[in-house]
Amino acid sequence: MIRPFTLVSLALTLTLLTPHLVAGSAQPVTEFSLKNGLKVLIREDHRAPVVVSQVWYKVGSSYEYGGVTGVSHALEHMMFQGTKKYGPGKFSEIIAAQGGRENAFTGIDYTAYFQTLASDRLEISLELEADRMMNLQIQDEKFAKEINVVMEERRMRTEDRPTAQLYERFNASAWVNHPYHNPIIGWMSDLQSMTTADLADWYQRWYMPNNATLIIVGDVDSKQVKKLVEKYFGPLKKGVLQPPKIQKEVAQAGERRITVKLPAQLPHLIMGYHVPNMGNTAANLDNNAAATADDAYALDVLAAILDGGNSARFARELQRGQAIAASASASYRGAMRAPGLFTLDGTPAQGHTIAELETALRAQVLRLINEPVSAEELRRVKTQVVADNVYTRDSVFYQAMELGMLETVGLEWQLLDEYVGRIEAVTAEQIQQVAERYLQPDQLTVAILDPQPMDENKPHRAPPPGLRH
Repeated sequence: MIRPFTLVSLALTLTLLTPHLVAGSAQPVTEFSLKNGLKVLIREDHRAPVVVSQVWYKVGSSYEYGGVTGVSHALEHMMFQGTKKYGPGKFSEIIAAQGGRENAFTGIDYTAYFQTLASDRLEISLELEADRMMNLQIQDEKFAKEINVVMEERRMRTEDRPTAQLYERFNASAWVNHPYHNPIIGWMSDLQSMTTADLADWYQRWYMPNNATLIIVGDVDSKQVKKLVEKYFGPLKKGVLQPPKIQKEVAQAGERRITVKLPAQLPHLIMGYHVPNMGNTAANLDNNAAATADDAYALDVLAAILDGGNSARFARELQRGQAIAASASASYRGAMRAPGLFTLDGTPAQGHTIAELETALRAQVLRLINEPVSAEELRRVKTQVVADNVYTRDSVFYQAMELGMLETVGLEWQLLDEYVGRIEAVTAEQIQQVAERYLQPDQLTVAILDPQPMDENKPHRAPPPGLRH
């Protein structure tokens, strides 16, 4: 989940009455579906004369199979290479000429395209998106150029970055049979053998109105927007959609460890535990039948206890107190199609080792299992989490992002407005329970970066032309 930067000073001034005000002030969402299956969510926000339009497709790297990994991301690049009506690059030129901004991104479970415009320019965005939903032209010449851009992007963002390579190998170890095993950008061998036929097949299979959600947030009138949506998207034909087969990760039966030796300046450590997502608990974690729907919110608070700013435990105890970590973080993302990982990672401080850092992180986990969080610390952390939510609500872009993400991974968008109340309800006992339930060695994968001598003569790689994000 994308979160804005949190200002600690404001977070500390908020009280636990704030969540009620935030939840109550959210504008209602207008929800409807067209006959062709396109789902539409509109949230009016009249604080500024701008609008965000986003189209989310239910397809990402977790939909891919061996031999075509990276095809969702490669297709995202090609979506800017023209249709029968608008030639290559015209989409971006038109939006820029209207004073707007546009881009796209591919994730594990989705691919999304977005524009931010003055609210009276929304119709332009809708016409362009409806056109490329059904009329994309995938030409050999353009593909040959874009796939080289994608491969160079992989080199720059993964292969030239030791920690990025470590995360890629970590995910490949943490997931045995689930497609979360694969990197979003794809394995290089698959990119090298990818063809226009692969992209055309992927486009025909997933890009259709009945596999998409249109999100519009901003200074608009919902009734007028509905007419525009029906005008441009209504004529599109419903496709024949074959939902992906549900895949379930094989139950982990013991700790996994890998060491990755790469040219690097510093060592790095990643530790990841299998945990539930926001919508599925006991149903897809075989050895955790006691899981409840509240576990995801308790894990969110648990992550903030460890890594929720300068006053959180990692910063206070591992970085400033023991001075054992140069960096340390905790991460959990509940808005996913399938169960995910609760991760801890970090770099040891000078004079300390990876082994010492791992011992310190494990000690922090044991403390959460053995000692309930104090009322004062829990209050402070909840305030911090609520502050993050306040900042999210202050942005029309992030409101749209969270609506789109929840819908696309199969969760109800109403969870967005329920989130603060669910965080408020988390207790110290629940935090202790989820720590004991999920943060166990048998559910753990550990990845260590063992730095090797670096080639000082290796030239710095410049971003490839055409790199969009």
